[in-house]
Amino acid sequence: MIPRYTTPEMAELWSERTKLATWLEVELLAVEAQAAHGLIPQEVASRLRARARVPDPERVREAEGRTRHDVVAFLEVVSEDLGEDARYLHRGIGSSDVVDTATAVLLVRALDLLLQELDELLRVLAELATRHRTTLMAGRTHGMVAEPTTFGLKVASWFAELWRNRERLQRARDTVRVGKLSGEVGNYAHLPPWAEAYVCERLGLVPEAVSTQIVSRDRHAELLCALAVTAGSLERIATEIRSLQRTEIHEVEEPFEVGQTGSSGMPHKRNPILCERITGLARMLRGMSLVALENEALWGERDISHSSNERLTLPGATTLLHYALRQMRYVLTHLRIYPENMRRNLDRAGGLVYSHRVLLLLVERGMPREEAYRAVQRAAFRVEEDPHRAPDAFLRALLEDPAIRRYADEAVLQACFDPAPYLAHVDEILSRVGILPKEKPA
Repeated sequence: MIPRYTTPEMAELWSERTKLATWLEVELLAVEAQAAHGLIPQEVASRLRARARVPDPERVREAEGRTRHDVVAFLEVVSEDLGEDARYLHRGIGSSDVVDTATAVLLVRALDLLLQELDELLRVLAELATRHRTTLMAGRTHGMVAEPTTFGLKVASWFAELWRNRERLQRARDTVRVGKLSGEVGNYAHLPPWAEAYVCERLGLVPEAVSTQIVSRDRHAELLCALAVTAGSLERIATEIRSLQRTEIHEVEEPFEVGQTGSSGMPHKRNPILCERITGLARMLRGMSLVALENEALWGERDISHSSNERLTLPGATTLLHYALRQMRYVLTHLRIYPENMRRNLDRAGGLVYSHRVLLLLVERGMPREEAYRAVQRAAFRVEEDPHRAPDAFLRALLEDPAIRRYADEAVLQACFDPAPYLAHVDEILSRVGILPKEKPA
């Protein structure tokens, strides 16, 4: 991944040196497993553990230019200073035994970083939802003002979705936490299963139950899909912030630092570039998930059509999501929120947001539902056509309709315009997802 969208932790994890160090650890553990069962002298295993060094990545690249095989090049460079003991490296195992097992180790570490970052984002969301659980704003459906809601409830929806993504990522971690040392076609022809069990246990992995030359790629497809779904949830948040930041709405605004430039030609611009960036990266992650799905079907016990793209998708997808999670945490931590604009936009509807309550009132007082619906709709449409409508325009329009007046007077109708019912159950909803403590039954 390019440095622009890379976090320091992921850059270190997916570095060539870390990869080679993990390959070496798999090789050394395989030697130690065989030494423990008397297949290799114990002193050889001890000497290799003491003397083997992580090779210089540049040296390995040079060797690969000649061998056209990265694991062979790795072994060649590692073996240079090991003398006769070098012949015990890679004994009875194949390249994919090393690569897939090491990849599992790195993926587990990457997911631990992702889960840690997601937990920090969930903490920010929980605080934001709690602080604004009674901050009234217009709910919007189809892009149109609908009924009153609260900003805290909107944030709680984001929290709940990301919590589900946390569970998805945890399941994906369990799914990819598998290694294999079963040989070229998965039948342990050269090394018994106990060696695989020894290596996997010490790496924090479990053995693949049935492998071919590789670990089955449905596991990696599940991982990439979980990453893509999580990125889609970040995109949902980013898209909503972008929408609410529009000039004519201006209810929230992503952070804009002192000295920052919004446009090279329009000095007044404060564009939601971070949320737009997250949106773009989510699209990239969805594309990577499709590649992983394509990798499931390989020829026979394995071909390498998956290998080239996984060198990009596995480091790239985990790195992009880590970056996007961190960017979203920054945005939400420093999000500018304008409750007065939220209330102003709610009031600009002239009371139309309470039309459902008026409809229910009329039906409860005996007006046929279809008649009540048409009467309320007529009044609402008259208000919508008035660009200069007052905050109580809908109430006035309702009172002008004789059919409505037969069932409700002004005082009764006025009670429908109280926002309290839209706040009544917010705390209960927030408690369902653990943002607020559950109330104890009386």
